[in-house]
Formats: sequence, structure tokens, C-alpha cells
Amino acid sequence: MGTDIYGFMEMRHPHADEDWYEGDAWSVSLPLYPLYGVNDYASLGCLFGIRNRLDWTPVAAARGLPADVSKPVRTHYENYARTDAAVHGSTWVSWAELRDLDMTVRPAARGVLDVHSEGGYSIMRYRIDDRWPDEVVARYGMPPLGASPAEAPAGRWEVSGQTLEYGPVTRLDVLGPGTGWEHVFAVMRALAQRFGPEGVRLVVWFD
Repeated sequence: MGTDIYGFMEMRHPHADEDWYEGDAWSVSLPLYPLYGVNDYASLGCLFGIRNRLDWTPVAAARGLPADVSKPVRTHYENYARTDAAVHGSTWVSWAELRDLDMTVRPAARGVLDVHSEGGYSIMRYRIDDRWPDEVVARYGMPPLGASPAEAPAGRWEVSGQTLEYGPVTRLDVLGPGTGWEHVFAVMRALAQRFGPEGVRLVVWFD
């Protein structure tokens, strides 16, 4: 079964620390969907350690819900968890952390090999380490880049109408332009201009 992400952006009231302020410290800004509606496991592994097939060091894995999570978000989460036993991995990450990410960081995997159909649709993604997977060699033959990924450059080639593309992967590849996360980051960046980088966070969970 696949894994889906759910969540909300929250913002902290600028006067939450004032003695006279009696409201909730955090409030909901907007839901993650439809701003982000893609379930790319490379990005979920990179950010939250979910389906972490490439062995990223996750940015914010398994932190649980924030102790001061807003009431609407807690209610949404509890309703999901009560009706779906597969709900797991609740966590959160601040805009300050996302803003300061080193986007050149790579996972433990040497790279990825993507297979695309004639129409350009992704068929399969393989993790690549120090040898080409047996399944890849049996199905598509030895890659023309070399007998070992350890010395292979990034490259693209075709086999029987399908396009194979191999290369290293960085945070920028899975979180940057074209991934969907750039929209999330843009909204969080804008909110931080009003509420500060530590006053904007993303709270998520998975099923």
C-alpha cells in the first residue's frame, strides 16, 4: 500500500508570550493539501524519514505532535487516528529549519535510476549503491555508463522505447523547483515575514 501525507501549517501569535494574551499560542494557517498534493517518497524520506529507501538523515522524523499544537490540528489528527489504524509518524518542522537546509546534502544511496515510459511517465525508481541491481541488468542490460555505478557518470539512455536516467540525488532534487515543496516553502516564507521563522511550522502525519 502507498503512504499519504496530511498536515497543516500553523503560525504563532506574535503576543503569545505576553501576560495579557489569553488566546491560543498557535493557530491554523492552511492545510497542506492541495498546496502539496504529491506523495514522492524521496522527499518524505528526506524531510520526515518516511519510506526512507535512500537512507537520508531526516530533517524532522518522529517528533510527535507539538505539545502546544493548535486545537483544530489536534482534533483533525485524533479523528484520523481514531478511524484509521494506519496513521503514524506524526511530526513537525519549523520554517527556520527548512529555511536553513543545506540543499546539497545527499542520502547514503549513491544515486537513483529512474525508468520512464515513452510518454515520459515514471515507471520505476531504483536505489543505486555500489552495483547495478540484478533486476535492472536482467531487464535492460548492463547500463552503458559502466560496469559499476562507483565510476559511472550521470547519464540518460533508451532501451526498447523506455528512457533510463541515472544520477546522484540531493535535497534540492527532491525539495526544489518542480517537486511541489517549493509552493509550501513559499507560503511558509511569506508567513514568516509576519510571525518570524520560529513562529511558522508544518505539522504532519501519514497513513
